[in-house]
Amino acid sequence: MIKKADIVIVGAGASGLMLGALLKSRNIVILDNNSKIGSKILVSGGGKCNITNGNVKPKNFLGQQRFVRNVIKQFDQYALLSWLQERGLEPVIRKNYQYFCKNSAKELVSLLSQEIDFNNIQIDVTVESVEKKGRLFNVYTNRGTIEAKCVVVASGGLSFPKLGATTIGYDIAKSFGHKVSTLLPGLVGFTVQPEQFFFKSLSGISTDVKISVGEKEISGSLLFTHKGVSGPAVLDASLYWERGEITIDFIPTVNISSLKSSKKNISNLLGLPMRVAKSFLEELKITDRRAGELEVEEWRKIEQLKSYSFAPAGTFGYSKAEVTKGGVVVDEIDASCMMSRRVDGLYFLGEVLDVTGELGGYNFQWAFSSAYVCAKGLE
Repeated sequence: MIKKADIVIVGAGASGLMLGALLKSRNIVILDNNSKIGSKILVSGGGKCNITNGNVKPKNFLGQQRFVRNVIKQFDQYALLSWLQERGLEPVIRKNYQYFCKNSAKELVSLLSQEIDFNNIQIDVTVESVEKKGRLFNVYTNRGTIEAKCVVVASGGLSFPKLGATTIGYDIAKSFGHKVSTLLPGLVGFTVQPEQFFFKSLSGISTDVKISVGEKEISGSLLFTHKGVSGPAVLDASLYWERGEITIDFIPTVNISSLKSSKKNISNLLGLPMRVAKSFLEELKITDRRAGELEVEEWRKIEQLKSYSFAPAGTFGYSKAEVTKGGVVVDEIDASCMMSRRVDGLYFLGEVLDVTGELGGYNFQWAFSSAYVCAKGLE
């Protein structure tokens, strides 16, 4: 027996749940292959979910800037915060204007789920394919077929495979003739080449840096790990890197010229954690001693720390990635309603699209903004 619904939403993550909450009076069905809803919300931000950021601009996203702007402006961070506060959730501000759940990400999942009729959510359901027959869609699942007037793909990306990430969103898009740009792990650490293997001995130590990737410059913390480098600055840099070199200023606040006459040892003057400073000096073959005793050639080597260039070997992969870069190409998506320009009644939201935000709440804002725009389009 074929079930019927006005709207089938594929995915019970941030964008899918937000859309369901906004369409609670409609005949909807939300499908998810996980055993619980909002799985990625629950583990994000150390379990507190970085909901949004006080400063959201198109430049914080990798993607077509005009498209991003047209979506975000319809439901920006202020509108989102107001919507949450009206329903009893008061996010708290942490570093860099980032808004988090006060106690736990469960607060956000609970709020969204309370806005949705429980009977409209089906978990442990695998969507196998979607087909359009005449004016209606058939959504084929491992538990049967659902006939719907509209289908909304809010299935997320490939990051966190242990939480049930699959390619279904991209598969649906391709089956209807949509282009999907190259998919890569995003907001993820870098593995290193043999020349940088000494980084691994510094695992667990962090330091402030400035990273240049092409024309993009990112300031923040870098964390040395047993695989290479991670930390907020590296994660953001990974959005803009595909191959080739990156350049890191390991001593962004240091004026090298001002150090040359100092009587202190150079390791104490670089503004780096001591183990990091000594490790770099060893790699540069500089004996740690009073700065005033260093030779001209040694100072030239130290200047390399202002522009240390290397090509990452790769990334830590989808299992460690916060998000997926790439996705459904937005040229064929209507920013006023999130509907496909190729297929009436087919919509795409959130991470499945070729829009990726930097670290700091931007990706959840994108999920909620795109869901709001879609809900308006489905009214």
